[in-house]
Amino acid sequence: MADAGMLRFHVPEPEVRPGGTPDFSNVTIPKAGSVPRPEIDVDPRTIRDMAFSIIRVLNRAGEAVGPWAGLLTDEELLQGLRHMMTLRTFDARMQMAQRQGKTSFYMQHLGEEAVSCAFRKALQPGDMNFPTYRQAGLLIADGYPMVMMMNQIYSNEADPLKGRQLPIMYSSKEHGFFSISGNLATQYIQAVGWAMASAISNDSRIAAAWIGDGSTAESDFHAALVFASTYKAPVVLNVVNNQWAISTFQGIARGGSGTFAARGLGFGIPSLRVDGNDYLAVHAVAKWGIERARRNLGPTLVEYVTYRVGAHSSSDDPSAYRPKAESDAWPLGDPVVRLKNHLIHKGVWSEDRHTQAEAEILATVIAAQKEAESHGTLHAGGKPSTRDMFEGVYAEMPPHLRRQRQQAGV
Repeated sequence: MADAGMLRFHVPEPEVRPGGTPDFSNVTIPKAGSVPRPEIDVDPRTIRDMAFSIIRVLNRAGEAVGPWAGLLTDEELLQGLRHMMTLRTFDARMQMAQRQGKTSFYMQHLGEEAVSCAFRKALQPGDMNFPTYRQAGLLIADGYPMVMMMNQIYSNEADPLKGRQLPIMYSSKEHGFFSISGNLATQYIQAVGWAMASAISNDSRIAAAWIGDGSTAESDFHAALVFASTYKAPVVLNVVNNQWAISTFQGIARGGSGTFAARGLGFGIPSLRVDGNDYLAVHAVAKWGIERARRNLGPTLVEYVTYRVGAHSSSDDPSAYRPKAESDAWPLGDPVVRLKNHLIHKGVWSEDRHTQAEAEILATVIAAQKEAESHGTLHAGGKPSTRDMFEGVYAEMPPHLRRQRQQAGV
């Protein structure tokens, strides 16, 4: 019989603290290729167990196996590898630029490159992403110019957002990348609303919502699921579980649901978990959810099981809250290395060609950086014009802003 005496307040505890031995024994990893691929129009009630498993395609030998394999050509896979390598190199250069004082702030994607790069290739032109600050791969994989991204990071005279946004909070309607918000979870309900509007207007475009594991504790996450499930919005609800919400481990935000994907079950939403470090698996699951949306079958919730190797941001020190060697112990490996090994196994890539590609990509990123820095950096060179803060805000400028602009002489 349960103790009916004094109540106890429960606070979830991480498996290990700084200085301890990394422990991922609680991460159950199914054999690659063992999770079935249901029909697109499956009844969500019949696949509830998929919210507690992990869809994997690449096995330890670098082979693509199982029902989720075979959707990408060798050329598409080589392109995907190059996108991830480019994002990783871009990150390294911009992190260094921040340390040199050329920008105030930066956030890396190290270890999470497959999630956004693979997902983007499953979308069509016109579809809209509502991302967080760690999905720059959506832009990289869609050919958005790195120079433009760097101009914004530096807040220079060529900043496409004219100094109105924080570094790394990109925006591009042409590339289906809705303006990033620094307020957590706001983009989730916006994505569902956009998807509903697309359906109301009999359009063909779908939306993709993005959120981190920690932000699922915000009320907008739950409100989004209510509207998405009720109105069968054409949206893919993505949850990137990288194990850490800034300095708080995932157990706090996850609560007692067991997995983040399981959150969707109570709303009748088909909910899947996928190996977020497996490019092929991410792409396959993305295509499945996107097709459901296009066929008016409603939303799909996808949890990407991955690991944030780097710090949360350039202002963060992860050694204060997790073991330094924890990233090395992560059982799902490195997404770039895993796709590289798969392509080598297929005979379409090699270690020498990979080394050559690294050098080529580095040269391309450095060239873009030099071009961006020619327009200025945080503390040197050209800046957005003061007049830009008055332009593009109102269709007709109010009298008080007109007076302020005149006073500023711009």
